[in-house]
Amino acid sequence: MQRRQFITLLGGVAVWPLAARAQQPVLPVVGFLHYASPDTYAHILKAFRQGLKEAGYVEGQNVTIEYRWAEGHYDRLPSLAADLVRRHVTVIAAGGTNAAQIAKRATTTIPIVFTSGADPVASGLVSSISRPEANLTGASGISSVISAKRLELTRDLLPRARAVAMIINPDFPGADAQMAEMEAAGRLFGMQTWRVTAGSERELDTAFVTISERRVDAFVVGADGYFITRRYQFAALAARYAIPGIYPFSDYVRAGGLVSYGASISEDYRQAGIYTGQILKGAKPADLPVMQPTVFELVINLKTAKALGLDVPRTLLARADEVIE
Repeated sequence: MQRRQFITLLGGVAVWPLAARAQQPVLPVVGFLHYASPDTYAHILKAFRQGLKEAGYVEGQNVTIEYRWAEGHYDRLPSLAADLVRRHVTVIAAGGTNAAQIAKRATTTIPIVFTSGADPVASGLVSSISRPEANLTGASGISSVISAKRLELTRDLLPRARAVAMIINPDFPGADAQMAEMEAAGRLFGMQTWRVTAGSERELDTAFVTISERRVDAFVVGADGYFITRRYQFAALAARYAIPGIYPFSDYVRAGGLVSYGASISEDYRQAGIYTGQILKGAKPADLPVMQPTVFELVINLKTAKALGLDVPRTLLARADEVIE
């Protein structure tokens, strides 16, 4: 073989892989913005990826996901959202109402798919549930019957209960609405409801001192992302003060809480994954109505009930979706 032919052959071998790589399509990028941490929400990531898969997208194959976690600090969300916008991600998946509000302020052009524990209209995320308009849509875990249902559970567990405290985070956009719904439910069931606020680890400790001093029969925890990151603290404080607690999500009960009733977070994130995939295929957020909760979970921790000296009625156990023993 002549020297010139040999060099040409080597050049072809060297250039071909580079050319092949250059021709590979650029994958769309989903910016995943969340108020919590990955260790807290491994299960919702699994659900979100499942929704993406149902829509035809698999991470690492035909879509890339850039994760931004606020580690339970709401004040970190603005810079994380701004970073995703600078990177020109294709879609932002915003976990939680606070993350969604901040993402909305960060961009009016990048589509946003949210999950929200607050009323999406009242919190300013969308103008309409059926026709969101603008660049946002998503899944809402809010339901007008949830507060009444949680007080009904309190009555089933504690037939003589007359006073209940509700712990809310004033930094959560839906806190006042949740409290108003709880007060209305209290009037319906003839129970006095106390408002107790907390937005930090220390304030939670103080909240339980207040609850104990008021001698309430039980407490109800408002839906809030930060609270979920403190679920073990809630369980420890409830045990220390021997006060039964009703929680919004099953995460609390698996951490040692007594009872939870609420929309399935995993289902919300699966639906958000589906919507994200549909938008990647060309759908517009304005044409995708905000999804309302259809799956609700009742979870009971019998070990915690025993520690509190509570005898959970058989009828309530029969209704439970999961019983932790």
